[in-house]
Amino acid sequence: MMDSMSGAVELGLLYALMALGVYITFRILDFPDLTVDGSFTTGGAIAAILISHGYSPLLACVAAFAGGLAAGACTGLLHTKGKINGLLSGILMMIALYSINMRIMGKPNISLLGADTLFASMSPIVVVLTIVIVFKLLLDAFLHTDLGLSLRATGDNARMIRSFGANTDKTTILGVSLSNGLVALSGALIAQQSGFADISMGIGMIVIGLASVIIGEAIFGARTVFQATLAAVLGSIVYRIVVALALRVEWLNASDLKLITAIIVIIALVLPSVQRAIKQKATAKRRSAELIALAVQLNKGGDR
Repeated sequence: MMDSMSGAVELGLLYALMALGVYITFRILDFPDLTVDGSFTTGGAIAAILISHGYSPLLACVAAFAGGLAAGACTGLLHTKGKINGLLSGILMMIALYSINMRIMGKPNISLLGADTLFASMSPIVVVLTIVIVFKLLLDAFLHTDLGLSLRATGDNARMIRSFGANTDKTTILGVSLSNGLVALSGALIAQQSGFADISMGIGMIVIGLASVIIGEAIFGARTVFQATLAAVLGSIVYRIVVALALRVEWLNASDLKLITAIIVIIALVLPSVQRAIKQKATAKRRSAELIALAVQLNKGGDR
């Protein structure tokens, strides 16, 4: 049980960078970016091909991050300069990346067993925790700079920020690029931790990223930037723990992972709405009771 929980925490940290990337597009930019499913594989593919050819795992991670940045920039350009719908831009890029990733890898699967990875000499959880903390703090610092504030303002009200002379096209491209860079880095780390890169490893990643962000915000809140990014990281860990516990149920199999993910996201999305509805109903009942009591008092006063 303890081994499965520690494994879930480790996986949660590995996917935390992807959750931070999804947070940038879906929460800060309000951009429905489906490039994630392709750029995650791109990161794993670039890292695997470089490591298998004898390059440093650190260099492989940097190259994977750069590959993600390039993929995100293409999506951003399709949306801002090509005037293509944001959702469609992400889908088009995701489809294109499948062929690009196959070109990078040369075959559907690359094994890294026995290769020198970031986790070869150190505890995986220590390495990943360090990387996640560094990138989380760097992202927090960036979002408090002038450029970061422009990025946040673009997501809140693009028309208003344009009226102040800001170039929202540039901030959108930057945000989508940064998001996919983090996603690709997460893919590179997952490939090294699991010992292989596969052409289909990115399928459904956007749902996992969304689940992490939504669960994190529901449990830990998102009042400040620091709290919101922390919630994304912790949400990724909580999601993995929930999945690990769900898979221990006898009538669920490992093949049910996508179904479990979908159910978790549905619950995380529906629960806040149900809670709000119950709270509003309770408030309405209380006000009705107060009005009835007031009317009774007024009637008694009138009778006297």
